[in-house]
This record gives sequence, structure tokens and C-alpha cells, in this order.
Amino acid sequence: MKIIQTTENSINKLHNAKRKPIDKDREKLIEEKFLDSDNFLPLVISPVLDGVNLVAWTAKNRDFLEAHLLKYGGIVFRNFNVNGVQEFQEFIEAISRGKLVEYNYRSTPRTQVNDKIYTSTEYPANQSIPLHNEKAYSSVWPMKICFFCAQPAKEGGETPIADSRKVFAKLDSVIKEKFMQKKVMYVRNYGDLDLSWQDVFQTTNKSEVESFCHKEGIEFEWKNDRLTTRQVCQAVAKHPRTGEMVWFNQAHLFHISSLETEIRESLFSLLAEDTIPRNAYYGDGSAIEPSTIEKINQIYQQEKVIFSWQKGDILVLDNMLTAHGRMPFVGARKVLVGMSESC
Repeated sequence: MKIIQTTENSINKLHNAKRKPIDKDREKLIEEKFLDSDNFLPLVISPVLDGVNLVAWTAKNRDFLEAHLLKYGGIVFRNFNVNGVQEFQEFIEAISRGKLVEYNYRSTPRTQVNDKIYTSTEYPANQSIPLHNEKAYSSVWPMKICFFCAQPAKEGGETPIADSRKVFAKLDSVIKEKFMQKKVMYVRNYGDLDLSWQDVFQTTNKSEVESFCHKEGIEFEWKNDRLTTRQVCQAVAKHPRTGEMVWFNQAHLFHISSLETEIRESLFSLLAEDTIPRNAYYGDGSAIEPSTIEKINQIYQQEKVIFSWQKGDILVLDNMLTAHGRMPFVGARKVLVGMSESC
């Protein structure tokens, strides 16, 4: 590991520093590292002595952490002995400038663990989850997403991350221009083969679904108890704090070509294209070329950074600056998620 900052004080002085204002003696309590000297994502912050209270330290140093998060895109807090889900939620509240947000208008199955803390996406362990920015398929998203490793997998289960600024910069200009001009249309058919509309909208009341859709600019159509929605959203975005352009959509996740060939062929043998569970198009409704989706995925792979979870790790991402995913795993794995600062 490459160490950027370490203490020059003795352990005795460090213990004394605990009785002083934390923000004045920040360098005496933590060290900053990079997992890879050739890559500044993620930054790793660890205590230099036992007993540093992560929640209290974070609340005192929020501006410092915010500046680092905007610079690097992601921070891992390691070896702070986080004591379970409640302390994880308190940490998110401490590092955030806004409240935790609910996981509504869902695209993946999760279980609510505590208040606004959820399990990470509950996909089969043998499947990977492609890199993506949380809720980039929507017009509203969280600015921060935080992960807590309560139990690392026996094998695998890493959370790959990638700098969305670099993805934007590396994409072919022709692809970018077309997406910027047309945007992305997400089409979803809720039902047996995907999440139900009751799960996605967290209600059994059709009127509440319709009110949400009207508010968010989502077209909807009922066919008895079946629901279809269409929404045109951004393909790229400008970060509100840094002004940097980022690749910010989930076209590559929703597009039918993201499915394995067998599954895709099976769906098309049973369903018409406009009734498959989900798909992505250009904003004008025209098809996105599979070759374009392949090029987007290639850039994500080039920018992918993988690190292994340690029990108790917390990973904080600026959700616009950094994409995340999940690697396949073996054995029990428990990674919890909380989101904040709705944008």
C-alpha cells in the first residue's frame, strides 16, 4: 500500500490527542492510503490507534471527507470496529448533508434491514452485477451510496468500482454525442419474470403508482393488473459540485443484450419485444445497437478497480463520480447499503 499521510507522534501523544478537539488533531488519529500506487480509487482511511469512534470523528471532519470524496470518488473506512447496522446508519447520517433516502422505484430485489438500511442486491451468488451508478435509470438519485461489510464472502464477492469521469472521457465521441442528443428510454414490464409493480413502487395502490409516475414524468399503461412504464432520462450528467461530466445511465444494464444468450433467446421465443421485462432504447424509441452496448461495457471493464472486503469495512461512494457492481461469490456474504442526499 502507498501511504500518503502518517503520524509522527508517539502513541502516548496519540492517546492524549483523544481528549482534544478531533478536527484539530485529525492527522494524529488516522492515516490515508491507496490500495494501489497506480490508482487513486479508492482512498483508504484507517485509525492509527484503537478506540477512534468513527461516527464522532466523521461528524467533526465532514468537510475534510467531502473534499476527499469529490477528489477521489470513493473512500474505504477500514479497521474502525463498526458495531453493526445501527452504527452504520449513524455513520451515514454523520457523513451526509441530507437525510437517508428510501429505496423506492426499485430495479433490483433488496430486503429492508433497519429503517433505511437495505441488503445489497439479492441476485444469485454465481452472477456478477455490472458496474453502474445507483438509480441512474431515474431522474432522481442519491448523491452518496454507502456499503457496510458485515460478513465477507468465503471467496469472491468483491464490489468493483469505476470512475464515471474516466468512463465518460474514454467513450467514443460519436457514441457520446448520440446519447447526449437522444438520451435513454427505459421500458419496463412488471410481472412474473421481473419485479412486480408492488415491489418496485412499494405499494399495492394503483393510484399511488400513478401519482408517482406523474410526478417523475414516467409514462404508464395498465393492462388489467399488468403495468408497463416508459421513462426518458439523462445519458450523461454534470456533477453539481465539481462541474465534471460523467457517464450516468443504465442503458447497458437494461438493454436486452445484457442477458445471457440462452435467456435472451428464451424470452424472445415466448414474448414480443415490447413485452419483455425490461429494455433500453434511445430516447426517441429507436434501438440501441448491441455493438454500442458492447463498447460501453468494454470501457467499464478497462476502468474497473477491484478490492477485497474485510469485515467491518465501510465503502462510501459519490454516486455520480463512481460506479459500482458485484463479483460472483461462494459462501455467506452480507453487505448492507444505505443512500443519502437525494438529487
